[in-house]
Amino acid sequence: MPPNAKPAVVDHNRAPDGSAPQPSYEVVFGEYFPYSVHPPQLPASVRDGRDGRRATVAIVGGGPTGLTLALDLANHGIASVVIEADATVCSGSRAGAFTRRTLEIMDQLGVGEEIAASGLGWNRGWTYYRDALVAESLIPDRPDQRFPATLSQLQNLIEERLVARAAAFEELVDIRWHSKVVGFESGAGGARLRIEHPHGPYDMEADWVVACDGGRSMIRQSMGLTMEGQRHAGRYAIIDVRIDTSDFPVGRRWWFDPPSNPGGTLIMFKKPGGMLRFDYQLRDDEPTEEAMQPERVLAKVRAHLAMLGVDKPWQPVWLSLYRASAMTLPSYRHGRVLFAGDAAHLVPIFGVRGMNSAVEDAHNLAWKLAWHIRGLAADALLDSYSLERVAAARENLRYASKGAEFMSPPSAPHRLMRNAVLALSARHPALTSLMSPRQHSANDYAGSPLNQATADEAAFDAGPRPGMALPDGPLQRLVDGAPVDGDLTQLLGPCFDLFHFAADRGPSPALAASVASLGAVAPIRLHTLATSGTPATAGIDAIDPGGRLHGLYGAVAGACYLVRPDGHLLARWKTVPSETELHSALAHALGRPAAAA
Repeated sequence: MPPNAKPAVVDHNRAPDGSAPQPSYEVVFGEYFPYSVHPPQLPASVRDGRDGRRATVAIVGGGPTGLTLALDLANHGIASVVIEADATVCSGSRAGAFTRRTLEIMDQLGVGEEIAASGLGWNRGWTYYRDALVAESLIPDRPDQRFPATLSQLQNLIEERLVARAAAFEELVDIRWHSKVVGFESGAGGARLRIEHPHGPYDMEADWVVACDGGRSMIRQSMGLTMEGQRHAGRYAIIDVRIDTSDFPVGRRWWFDPPSNPGGTLIMFKKPGGMLRFDYQLRDDEPTEEAMQPERVLAKVRAHLAMLGVDKPWQPVWLSLYRASAMTLPSYRHGRVLFAGDAAHLVPIFGVRGMNSAVEDAHNLAWKLAWHIRGLAADALLDSYSLERVAAARENLRYASKGAEFMSPPSAPHRLMRNAVLALSARHPALTSLMSPRQHSANDYAGSPLNQATADEAAFDAGPRPGMALPDGPLQRLVDGAPVDGDLTQLLGPCFDLFHFAADRGPSPALAASVASLGAVAPIRLHTLATSGTPATAGIDAIDPGGRLHGLYGAVAGACYLVRPDGHLLARWKTVPSETELHSALAHALGRPAAAA
């Protein structure tokens, strides 16, 4: 083992399925990322082992899920305390591929464009059987999109950007580093947490607790909750190497039974910072302790680069072990305790639904918890978080499990069938649909109890249905009195948004008055998208050049789309809805009687 490597560490927490503890391996070979290390600071509100300030929301875990949730709550004016055991953001590769939906959410938090700027966008993949290319894949995309279909980026960079952004919400986001939850009790009125800290332990109380503390969640274990699902066959070594990547394509390459890893699989893709990432399968008959010795892992990388004819100097920077699990809690809400990210579900990395799904969890939960706390919504709205995201998790698990089983067949017949698909796919392209399914699009809440199917729904021949995330598209909007090029999702805010499609004029006085009146029910904004005119025309928020968005949304003049604060569609109308119709849709979503809304 290199002298500066971190030795393998045994994690004594039990696995999500309650089985005995397993060793977890992480080796740091050298400088990976310019981490900001945060010194331990005991909060000023702590006296005599007790925090005198009760938290509105305590977020356990300061990874991407917890940080996203904290910033999203801040956008809605809700303060939170983030409790993180480490002194800095995550180490190593972790999540590596991020969807457009994740970038759109990050953009609403104020960090989307800088995350995208240093990443590598891609929408292509290549599949090899042994050393022959058998298939190419292309993620459906439109060239007018602001963000790429998929972005290769570093998870630690994203976390750093979220931490830096939190500084703008000093009164609303309190990140407590070096703080580990070692005791937890919850009840009808909130929860009490015991925090271990370098300057001494203390107790704190919170009205709400959100467990974002990962796959070995202490909160989940303390409540005696277990996940449902399965662990998939196959163990994978994940290693990042620094190398001149100028000759490597941006995208993901998959090898099945390559000469560099006979009988196994290997994934390779280009990462920012001049790095390549390798995920290669360990042999079933090889003990993990032996297989994860750095010398063996580096030999595999060396053999694969040689197979590709690459003769460049390279340096390992990070190594870890991964086991695929497809599991979820059956409910993400337990009174005043909620679960998100890996604390709620574990998704195999082969489906692009790990961190991406966690970010969607946080975005779905933030507005519902915030509005419930602010007294704007009934308990049913918060219950819908679990209903929607458990359904999303089960959909994600179906996709990702197919990918995991294709990568690591669970039996000899499965392996025989997979190899037959690979061998025949070059001559029969239709078979490529059976290869490792991946889901890059946002989850569709088609079965959500919040959805409103209006009388006009059947009249639409295009556009998102209730429950779907809004597809983005270019437009020209008014910023500080001047027209600038932008995108539809940039108009979304921490409120309901009503998009009114028009020709060359602003909304009717009746519609404007209706929306103004509805402000007493819930925060809502009206946006008029015209096909002609200028953004300076009275009442017009944006111009849809050539009517491309009108076509994408199946909208004629007068059509309206009512959008939730998380960017998913609530209801739509072909013609301008009455105040009563809008009133009813909002009241239903918020769990409030229409007559009293």
